[in-house]
Order: sequence, then C-alpha cells, then structure tokens
Amino acid sequence: MVGRRGARPGRGWDAAPPRARGRRGARSAGDPADATLEIRRGGRATVDGDTGDGARHRDEAELAREICLRQLAVRPRTRAELAAALTRRGISLEVAAEVLDRYGEVGMIDDAAFARAWVSSRHHGRGLARRALARELRQRGVDEATAEAALSEVDEATEAATARRLVDRKLTSMTGAPETVFRRLVGMLARKGYPPALAIGVVKAALAERDAEGAEFAEQIDVEALADVEHYGP
Repeated sequence: MVGRRGARPGRGWDAAPPRARGRRGARSAGDPADATLEIRRGGRATVDGDTGDGARHRDEAELAREICLRQLAVRPRTRAELAAALTRRGISLEVAAEVLDRYGEVGMIDDAAFARAWVSSRHHGRGLARRALARELRQRGVDEATAEAALSEVDEATEAATARRLVDRKLTSMTGAPETVFRRLVGMLARKGYPPALAIGVVKAALAERDAEGAEFAEQIDVEALADVEHYGP
C-alpha cells in the first residue's frame, strides 16, 4: 500500500541524525567534540557538566595521545619530534611531558632504538657515512651520547667498504674523461658525509683498476694534498 506521498520508508544512509534536525549545524549539549574544540581554542573543556581543570586536563591529554599515535603510525619518532608536534598543536608542556613519559615507559618512544634503526637503514639503504648520519640524528633531537652509541656500528672499515661499493656501482654507467669522473665521484661521496681523504682515496683506487687511462690519471692524485682543498670537503 502506498503511504503519504514523499514520505521515506525509514532512515536511510542519507537521513540526518536527530541532533541535526533543529537549527542547522547546532550541536547537542555535552557533545564530546565541543570539548576538543574548546581545548584547541584555549578554552575550558566541558564534559558532563564538569567545568573544572581536571576535565580539561583529561581531554587535553587524550588529544595529545591521539596526536602522538597519528605521528607514530607514519614512522617511528623520537621524543623530541613528538614534543614538537604537540607544541605545534597547542598542547601544554605539562601535559606533553606526562604523555611522552608514559609512552616512554611502555616502549612506544625509544630514542636509542630509533637511532640504531635509523643508522642501519640510512647507511645500508642510502650509503650515508657517519658524519651525515650524525647530522640527521641531531636534527631529530637524538642526544649526542645516544647518537654516538648507534654510530659505533659504522666504523672506518665499514665506511670505506660502503664507499667503494657506491663508487663501483656508479662507475658502471659513467663516461667521460678520468678527471671529470673523479670529481663527480668524490662529490657524490662528500654529499653523503664521507671524509675528504677517504672519498679521494677510494675513488683513486677505483679509477686505477678501471682501465689504463684511469690508472694513469690515478697515479697523479695526491690524496693528502687534495683532501686539504675546500672543494673536496663535505
């Protein structure tokens, strides 16, 4: 039987929720979303009629936890990175410290583990040397002692071996005069943080083994003298 013309048989997916049937955009009293908005505006949170500082603190802490979880879902973060994210969102220092301390206790924040994983990934994946890795860790707020412990896994021998692999891989597709190739390869290693003497020495050895022309050019290279030239610095 056909009902009243235009009537809906029920609430479908596009039916407006009950609280939207009054004034357009109005919120019902006690809507938790209002508390979050008040926090972001710097006001006092109101939940179930509680207008005290305790309610505001709880809601601000909940927002801080949500921000941290979203950051950590993208990739591991250092405590300093999370603290900066909380500050940008207006979370107070007191609440930020409380939330970050708790996350540290349960192992969700671990700067030492972060530093070790970062060094391993960036050295083996991108071929970065200790100097470049140390700079990246500082930028992410890892303290010097923690960074140094993680960087101990990349010693001079490891750096030299990695540099040689990078050079050998690049040489397979490079053409041009030995001097041009030499400058490009040394520049590549310098950008990745390798010390000038190591970079020049590795490239010299690789060119000497490449062909007769490269070997002749390599014989003329004075590693110590070139290492002192600013152009070959990092």
